[in-house]
Amino acid sequence: MPAEMSVSELITRCRKGEAKAREQLFDRYRHYLRLLAQAQLGRHLRGKCDPSDLVQQTLLEAHRDFPHFAGRHEGELLAWMRQILAHNLFNETRRFATQQRNASREISLDQLRAGLDRSSANLGRALAADVQPPSKAAADRETAVRLANTLALLPEDYQTVLMLRIFEGLSADETAERMNRSPGAVRMLQLRALTALRAEMGELSKE
Repeated sequence: MPAEMSVSELITRCRKGEAKAREQLFDRYRHYLRLLAQAQLGRHLRGKCDPSDLVQQTLLEAHRDFPHFAGRHEGELLAWMRQILAHNLFNETRRFATQQRNASREISLDQLRAGLDRSSANLGRALAADVQPPSKAAADRETAVRLANTLALLPEDYQTVLMLRIFEGLSADETAERMNRSPGAVRMLQLRALTALRAEMGELSKE
């Protein structure tokens, strides 16, 4: 199966019952979903829930419920998966609020859906402002997905500083406190991380 098969073609093959196509399709979005989950957990459940567990649950449900997905394009697929992730996040927030006996910690499903949609848009806009996306490689993939997958190739501290500074919009001082570094060290780390990200995106554009 071609590595760069379009999302629309993969969706068609999935509907024909091709297991490999379904595995390849959903595997494209693991990093994307994880970054979105991290953004929401950062506001509500930091340290209380593992985003990887939420992503795994979301992908399992997407596999199970794919026959009910009526879309044909990547944007529709991403919106559908964000809804599944929102439900799983909602269940976690309710469980945590119940354990803490604090209803004020609960957040509505609509709020979570809106938050995930904003996070997806912010990921593409914020990082695209610093990194020129490839013009040819995986041209049918949304910028947010391409950048999420590229970020996953970087060292963990590079990923962390870019997510805190660019995606979550924290100041250098706030990021320094979170990363246990000085503000100056954070700024230098951010520059190195952006350089590495540009290099990775440049390599993708040659493929």
